[in-house]
Amino acid sequence: MPELPRAVERLIDLALEEDLSLGDATSEATIPAGLPGRGRFLAKDALVVAGTAVASRVFERLGASCRFDREPGARVSHGALIGAAQGPMRALLAAERTALNFLQRLSGVATATRAAVDALEAAGGRTRLLDTRKTTPGWRRLEKEAVRAGGGSNHRFSLGDGILVKDNHVAACGGVGEAVRRARARGNAMLRVEVEVVDLAGLDEAIAAGADIVLLDNMDDASMAEAVRRAAGRVLLEASGNMTLERLSRVAATGVDFVSMGALTHSARAADISFEVEAASP
Repeated sequence: MPELPRAVERLIDLALEEDLSLGDATSEATIPAGLPGRGRFLAKDALVVAGTAVASRVFERLGASCRFDREPGARVSHGALIGAAQGPMRALLAAERTALNFLQRLSGVATATRAAVDALEAAGGRTRLLDTRKTTPGWRRLEKEAVRAGGGSNHRFSLGDGILVKDNHVAACGGVGEAVRRARARGNAMLRVEVEVVDLAGLDEAIAAGADIVLLDNMDDASMAEAVRRAAGRVLLEASGNMTLERLSRVAATGVDFVSMGALTHSARAADISFEVEAASP
């Protein structure tokens, strides 16, 4: 299998250390050391698959092999076989929970993302779905990969990837226009300048100051539609705050370019996936 980024390998290290630092008392007491086994990953609900590479690596680390028949981004139905593992039974049981933690969490993010993308596409607009930095500490690379598997797009990965002037920056600078002007004058010229506004007056100020993107924070649908009319294509518009699956079609209808949802990563429900083992012939 392809190598994983070092950050992901470190995350696997931490996960295995917290689960196996004292060994596996139950398997060591009940399972003969040489007993071979095999296991199957089964979807217990309709879901979108993600996290297969990191789950496979967990089994590999413990001396077993694992393959997934469904690629990241694949939609599967309840009861579908996702993948299989084989090797020493003790290794399979030691890897099970850590592998499932990665697989279920990341498939949950992909599933939530796919539902949101579907809602936007059903509205017939061009609005794209973005994630945020509201990720599980240490899991950002994996969770953003899961967003892409679900059909979404990534916003900034880190604070250095773009200039996003938030409300606290605005407060520290004394206003939207001044914050944007400082970002333009002192920031990295290769980075686009985005600024958060809470009302239409802030939008006007941001456009006049030369912002590239304006984030419309917690605006109602009517205000967003008016923002699109006022912007008239001069800036890109991102809607954020209080975004729910039920609201997405209305937001898309306003004509904004992007919708960002922190819930894709901070509130996604883990997908229901089981791992069922059986002894294999030597």
